[in-house]
Amino acid sequence: MTGLDDLLRPLVPQVLGVLVRRHGDFETCEDAVQEALIAAAAQWPVDGVPDNPAGWLITVASRRRVEMLRGDVARRRREHTAAALSPSAAPSVPADDDTLVLLLLCCHPCLPPAAQTALTLRAVAGLTTAEIARGLLQPDAAVGQRISRAKQRLRQHGVGFGSTAATSLPERLPAVLQVLYFVFNEGYTATSGEALHRVDLSSEAIRLTRQLARLLPGDGEVKGLLALMLLTDARRPARTRPDGALVPLTEQDRTRWDHGLIAEGTALVADALSTAPVGPFQVQAAIAAVHDEAGRAQDTDWPQILGLYDLLQHLAPGPMVALSRSVAVAMVHGPRAGLEQVAAVAPALAGHHRLFAVRAHLHELAGDPVAAREDYRRAAERTLSLPERRYLEARAGD
Repeated sequence: MTGLDDLLRPLVPQVLGVLVRRHGDFETCEDAVQEALIAAAAQWPVDGVPDNPAGWLITVASRRRVEMLRGDVARRRREHTAAALSPSAAPSVPADDDTLVLLLLCCHPCLPPAAQTALTLRAVAGLTTAEIARGLLQPDAAVGQRISRAKQRLRQHGVGFGSTAATSLPERLPAVLQVLYFVFNEGYTATSGEALHRVDLSSEAIRLTRQLARLLPGDGEVKGLLALMLLTDARRPARTRPDGALVPLTEQDRTRWDHGLIAEGTALVADALSTAPVGPFQVQAAIAAVHDEAGRAQDTDWPQILGLYDLLQHLAPGPMVALSRSVAVAMVHGPRAGLEQVAAVAPALAGHHRLFAVRAHLHELAGDPVAAREDYRRAAERTLSLPERRYLEARAGD
């Protein structure tokens, strides 16, 4: 099913965009698209992928929508699942898909941030409810209810494509950037599963952020987010071994990094920092640039990175920022100083695998292998990513 999933996932926002633009009812249209995906998953492996997959899905989803509105879903579903659709009769998909418009719709101000994130991951990234729940570390039922309530609220507020004009972009931009960063991170380091990367997600996040950068060429945070994504994604070729095993940053073959992306990202963040007010994404991009500019791990300018983390903590304080800063503190002032910083942030991250992984690394640097092994084991027990778990278990067994 992985090959079929890879085909279907990028079609979701295209198909949903066409239906919402035509009919305006996001909730019913999104449910209809999900029904069409179920039909495709059952029918295509048997009958083959149609010549026009998006058109097939649009046709099926349009019919499902009519069925739902007529209240005769069960009978019609049996009829249409059994019927073969003619690809030649399927409507064409516009050259410019509506993914960015959908993203703005899902980030409507009437929705709380958590609902914006969940709904976008469902409608724009094409994730299932179970995948979203794993990414958010929440129960499936809770995420499903959140998505359902979000769709209902959009309907109650009469939200449609007409409410996603360019004039609405500035007020929605912070939410849009956060959601795009979430999607990118889920693609760069999948929170669950056998693969470390989900390239379809990280690539789509980069594509949409490039669109935003073209729409808002003077916005420093849009440039900063794009730079951060490019500078981070540049390391992807060296992050895994041929068998899929994770390779930590300090051990990566830096000749395998994408130096074209590094040059583009570095230029973007330099331009943003010199022409726009400084924001958190710009600072994170600057940190990534310092890492990427080091030819060897031992050449990394840790004092500069620590200074940037100090600035980031001022602009966007949070436990994850503090945890990342603790590594920089350890590299500048020694592992014991870093461990003190980890202890201060531990209550806010209780149970998170990254807390234990960072603490284990700092215990290693401090020359305490017993404590390091114990924390590596705790980290391995708490991650749902198989590559991360295998790496952490290997470190615990050293």
